[in-house]
Amino acid sequence: MPSYRAPVEDVTFLLNDVLGIRRYDNLPGFSEASDDVIEALLNEGGRLAGSVFAPVNLSGDQEGCTRHDDGSVTVPKGFKKAYDTHAEGGWNGISVPEEYGGQGLPHVLNTAISEFVSSGNLALAMYPGLTQGAIAALLAHGSDEQKQTYIPKMVEGAWTGTMNLTEPHCGTDLGLLKTKAVPNGDGSYSLTGTKIFISAGEHDLSDNIIHLVIARIEGAPAGTKGISLFVVPKFLVNEDGSLGERNAVSCGSIEHKMGIHGNATCVMNYDGAKGWLVGVENKGLAAMFVMMNEARLAVGVQGLSQSEVAYQNAVAYAKDRLQGRALTGAREPGKSADPIIVHPDVRRTLMGIRAFNEAARALVLWTALQSDIAHRSQDAKERQAADDLLGLLTPVVKAVLTDRGFANAVEAQQMFGGHGYIEEWGMSQFVRDARIAMIYEGANGVQAMDLIGRKLPKDGGRAMMGFLSEVQTFVKDYDEDEQLKTFTAPLQAALNDLQGATMWLMQNAMAKPDNAGAGATDYMHLLGLVALGYMWGRVAKAAVANKAEGGDAERMDAKLVTGRFFMERMLPETSLRLARIKSGSDTTMALAAEAF
Repeated sequence: MPSYRAPVEDVTFLLNDVLGIRRYDNLPGFSEASDDVIEALLNEGGRLAGSVFAPVNLSGDQEGCTRHDDGSVTVPKGFKKAYDTHAEGGWNGISVPEEYGGQGLPHVLNTAISEFVSSGNLALAMYPGLTQGAIAALLAHGSDEQKQTYIPKMVEGAWTGTMNLTEPHCGTDLGLLKTKAVPNGDGSYSLTGTKIFISAGEHDLSDNIIHLVIARIEGAPAGTKGISLFVVPKFLVNEDGSLGERNAVSCGSIEHKMGIHGNATCVMNYDGAKGWLVGVENKGLAAMFVMMNEARLAVGVQGLSQSEVAYQNAVAYAKDRLQGRALTGAREPGKSADPIIVHPDVRRTLMGIRAFNEAARALVLWTALQSDIAHRSQDAKERQAADDLLGLLTPVVKAVLTDRGFANAVEAQQMFGGHGYIEEWGMSQFVRDARIAMIYEGANGVQAMDLIGRKLPKDGGRAMMGFLSEVQTFVKDYDEDEQLKTFTAPLQAALNDLQGATMWLMQNAMAKPDNAGAGATDYMHLLGLVALGYMWGRVAKAAVANKAEGGDAERMDAKLVTGRFFMERMLPETSLRLARIKSGSDTTMALAAEAF
């Protein structure tokens, strides 16, 4: 059976040495996150993921969820107990304000724990993960009454949350939605329609499920300008906070999916269900995007999480599996063969996954830190710079980390040979679970188009110019440092490729938009590579300093070697991406549709 151990030491190093979390003690919540608090939080979160979530991951995949004739859904055996442990530990409220029962700690810590529990059991981690997203949307746009009614119970874990966007005919193009909302005359609305692919839409983990639903109020403008957001509880809530009658919302069926079998992905039917407007009428998409953007970053973490747990199990197998002899002579002559980890091609595979995982972890934590700064800083310029980076990097984190996370899960599965194809080894599950992350919360091709079409030109390209300037400053500051030249020189070359791609698109995409469409995915991955390379530069700088201060030299040396592998063998992919972008769209668009 697969195993998992949370990378607590690595996260601690990133928070302290790379990101310098103590520098932000002036921000609300950071000073409360003392070193002792962070250590306890990470260790306990790691224990939760490894000893509570992970043991029911494989069995949950095999059993799946069950819908009953009355529309109720039961989750796999062991999920309820594990969920209750999560709820009792207060994990939903790490970064939620204390006035609603949360701990008010930095979001960056919540992000670290999200990786741990998602590695331990992705399907189970989605239930509280979606709840946290719903909490964020209510905090940003809900009325005081809605916040007081729903958030404390969601933080407690007694109630869970969902987001309801997709309809059978309407996925990415939400302007086509048909779910309608009719005013009841008492401040509430009656919602009627069908939503599909609703993760955690119905289950037996919590007493109530708080659905956030987008719908169109009768008479509203067509398209996205007429979308409103509603809160629709499974059970209506009485004035005293107790649960009332069942609302007219039900699970019509659960989807039979490739992976995440332990999460109930539902068709939800709203038959005049009572709901209440969240935020402003016809401005629901902006309100829902709070949850969607939070979810997109969380999905990027999911890509990393499956890459990490798959890697850990592949490494364990490679150290144990005896096959063949090392090219340079027998490493273990007393045994019938050497462990496969002696073979260069096995090392290449494992090093590639490891080099990605460590940089990706730094990137998601750095991005989460930008969210904290954007929401907590009192300095307007600091908030703006952080918000710019957050907006620019959200599609990159979501799409690049899930594309690569899935590919890495496949590579890790390959380490097992035929055993990797056998379900009882668990590697197949990591591959199947990782695959959805490339699709939901906006398919990765859509993320690439969002980056090219919206994020790059926004505010005259201010976010991209800020990112380019930050990376360039880092290179200039350390390009004469002998210990860091193996990082700064490749990073400069990659940065040149990114600047070249950006300039080419500026010159060739306005007059011919297909050039942008054809190059969008390559551009997104090019930007992702530079961002990961920048993270490796910062990690290397911190590792050198850590060694000089008497830190764990062996662990720091391993980091520096892994970073150099990334710089030598993975970062040069930027030149390939640039060549593809510059090829334009002519051949991509040349064939008539009938020729396919």
